[in-house]
Amino acid sequence: MSDNGAGVHVIETSSLGDRSYLATDGGSAVVVDPQRDVDRVLALAGRLGVRVTHIVETHLHNDYVSGGLELARLTGARYSVAAADKVPFDHTPLADGDTVEVSPALRLRALATPGHTFHHLSYVLERPAGAEGVFTGGSLLIGTTGRTDLLGEQHTEPLAREQHASARRLAGLLPGGAAIWPTHGFGSFCSAAQTSGDCSTIERESRTNPALRLAEDDFVTETLAGLGVYPAYYAHVGAINRTGPEPVDLRPPARAGAGELRERLDAGEWVVDLRHRTAYAASHLAGTIGLGLDGSPATWLGWLLGWGSPVTLIGETPEQITAAQRELTRIGIDRVAAAATGRPRDLAADPAQLRTLPTATFADLAAALAGDAPEVILDVRLSNEWRAGHIDGATHLPLPDLERRIDELPRGTVWVHCGSGYRATVAASLLARAGRTVVLIDDEFGAAAGAGLPITT
Repeated sequence: MSDNGAGVHVIETSSLGDRSYLATDGGSAVVVDPQRDVDRVLALAGRLGVRVTHIVETHLHNDYVSGGLELARLTGARYSVAAADKVPFDHTPLADGDTVEVSPALRLRALATPGHTFHHLSYVLERPAGAEGVFTGGSLLIGTTGRTDLLGEQHTEPLAREQHASARRLAGLLPGGAAIWPTHGFGSFCSAAQTSGDCSTIERESRTNPALRLAEDDFVTETLAGLGVYPAYYAHVGAINRTGPEPVDLRPPARAGAGELRERLDAGEWVVDLRHRTAYAASHLAGTIGLGLDGSPATWLGWLLGWGSPVTLIGETPEQITAAQRELTRIGIDRVAAAATGRPRDLAADPAQLRTLPTATFADLAAALAGDAPEVILDVRLSNEWRAGHIDGATHLPLPDLERRIDELPRGTVWVHCGSGYRATVAASLLARAGRTVVLIDDEFGAAAGAGLPITT
């Protein structure tokens, strides 16, 4: 990074596991794969004193609503997507080999890298000294590649083969020292496997990435075997990006009083408590769902909530409501029904609405098993986590399946856990709302074996 701000700047959205980028020569700038809340991009450009002249998409995203169209409206920048993606909004089409001339000192060269999607493009960042790096979107990620099953089961294997070829193409065309700047892979469900590290190069990936180490058939077998489920809202987000998103709306939602909150809860609507799970367990309104801002509330709310269903937010402060709105608009939940701020006792229409949630550790669970055994141990992690190791005798219901399958659980008190306590809090909320007696295990799963619990695979 030079003194005048020239270089590649990261705009991270850790809650969704994605990154956008702003590359600049110190005067003009190109933005790659912007998130929907483009005020962050504009603020960064303002701090750097640069003008956004170009915006490019590596692909039509499934895991977040793009901000490219809105950013182009606000800045007058040229907006480019793959020519083969026949979108109805104003854009500049790009195909393999096309260049985006940002300035005499900065340009992007498009490379067709299908696999994550049919028409995926990567963009080589070229300066006068040569290729500096490549924006790989959902193609070559750090230690893995983008998943290939988002466009239909029948396309999964052919796209995996294209993904392998695309990764090899990037490695063959670029020098070993070229940086890779992926959009996905930092916790995103668009990644085929978990990544590690924040930066990488072509040379490093050539040593470590399965797409560059394995033969095609071996790569396809390994990739397909590792694909797990992905959030249900991806289908809706993909459709939004194909038609062109509306401008983001972050105006404050309507305020709900205690009476309205109770009415919404009585109607079975989702009322989401945004506080940390320890505060939620200590006191909350009966029927609310604990989805703290400290985790990934948009991912899990978008996955679990029926698309288009009303949702009401509860926070301790207006700032928490605003933060949650921002998260939700990123996945296409544009407006919430209402919001309320304050302590549970101030938001209760009746003191009888207040509830607590018993909590425990894995050591507590081990002690309970040594005495009067818990009636149900429920693991709500995803299937790949369960297969890697689980408590012997536990019942497995992945969190995305829990609400529609609660009736399958054996009778009795449910001790529920996940990998850290975040998803288990959501599950405990749903179970309590369904009338079950629950104990929340708020602990890291890695502590289970050390507590003496039998782990099996």
